[in-house]
Amino acid sequence: MTIDEKQEEIISEFEFLEDWLDKYQQIIDKGISNKGVEEKYKTDEHLIEGCQSKVWVYAEYKDGKVYYQGESNTDIAGGIVSMLVEILSGHTPDEILDAELYFIDRIGLKEHLSPTRSNGMLSMVKQMRMYAVAFKTKYEE
Repeated sequence: MTIDEKQEEIISEFEFLEDWLDKYQQIIDKGISNKGVEEKYKTDEHLIEGCQSKVWVYAEYKDGKVYYQGESNTDIAGGIVSMLVEILSGHTPDEILDAELYFIDRIGLKEHLSPTRSNGMLSMVKQMRMYAVAFKTKYEE
């Protein structure tokens, strides 16, 4: 499944929800159903800078693709990182770097998040892309 197909899947999960409280609940549920990060990776090294909450993102490179784990100590951030993991995991560094993450706008996240949460989400995306750059540089150049 492509990154865009995964984004469309998430957008369709949110389309029928009209009320923002329901959308927040859907985001929280995504975080709850997320596998999270293995305990051994919940270290300062994997904490996302720029997030008000604690958000850990770990990435590994296997067979030319990047696989992420993500988790947070708060509900909304946990849901956001789990959606990013769901969308970006299992793709090549180039696919991740070329991806336009339009689902953020389409489900209304951008306009309904507080400025600090928006900054945190951007920090998550930035870190996930940095992992992709690092793996591309290390393994593909």
